[in-house]
Amino acid sequence: MSERARYRFTLGTLGAATLLLFLLSLTVGPAAIAFGDSIAALFSDKADSIALIMREVRLPRALLGLMIGATLGLSGAALQGYLRNALAEPGLIGVSPSASLGAVLAIYTGLAATVPLALPLAALAAAVLGVVVVQALAGVRGGMLTIILAGIAVSSFAGAATSLALNLSPNPFAALEIMFWMLGSLADRSMTHVWLAGPFMILGWALLAMLGRALDALTLGSETAASLGIDMRRVQFLAVFGTAASVGAATAVAGAIGFVGLVVPHILRPMVGARPSRLLPASALGGACVVMAADILVRVVAPERDLKLGVLTALIGAPFFLWLVYRTRRKLA
Repeated sequence: MSERARYRFTLGTLGAATLLLFLLSLTVGPAAIAFGDSIAALFSDKADSIALIMREVRLPRALLGLMIGATLGLSGAALQGYLRNALAEPGLIGVSPSASLGAVLAIYTGLAATVPLALPLAALAAAVLGVVVVQALAGVRGGMLTIILAGIAVSSFAGAATSLALNLSPNPFAALEIMFWMLGSLADRSMTHVWLAGPFMILGWALLAMLGRALDALTLGSETAASLGIDMRRVQFLAVFGTAASVGAATAVAGAIGFVGLVVPHILRPMVGARPSRLLPASALGGACVVMAADILVRVVAPERDLKLGVLTALIGAPFFLWLVYRTRRKLA
């Protein structure tokens, strides 16, 4: 099989898996509703209990799983290509920690309890502010190393401020709510969360999708890419703000879901011929598959214990990270 045929086969397989998992996400849940009845209720004009469960509970959860997974996979592939660092992921440039800090402050101050959308809006605003700080620290002509260092600085500060908020929490219930939110979940989300995060995610996808040709050129080195007519400042803007818009919106409505942006591009890279432009759509589909599959497992494995989505992705991602370190060490030996 030629490289192009293998790439098309990979995309086709991932697309079919994404569609299948989306249908499963729509039809799996504590309420025992037959597959046919679930789909029929979704498209009917009835207002019975099955239709309400499908429209108000399962549809937004499935849509958010699809969108958030695609966001994490796409942004991870884009950052790994831009930074030419196999360990890069959205948290590296401070987006996820900043969004988490914004959400924690909304809970800590009690704003989340009085204004319904205060939590996701605060998280989104904090994510944008964090990336603006990273961009200001790196400067217009800042290189990739400067971006990484600035991202680590912002991530460290956001993590310290989050720990301080937990330490000074006014009561144990607020601390518990903060801890549960930071574990990441798609439970109890509504179409309001979809409409809130959707535009920012689509904007981020559009910015990241424009990076394909530049990322292919960057595999030859930044100086060679510049000599080929690639505007490095434009590439930096697209990578940083595309990640901020999409991942900031994802974290704002679902909390921190780690390892997807790191693991998915690694698994798919050999299947697309190691070309960054091909890795972008494949990672978006792969990320959607991973998050929707993990969310289905959360509902099936321990529905009564409210197992958090971020915990499950970490349990899957951490062993992979260890294997990645081990494989890298063997290559260096």
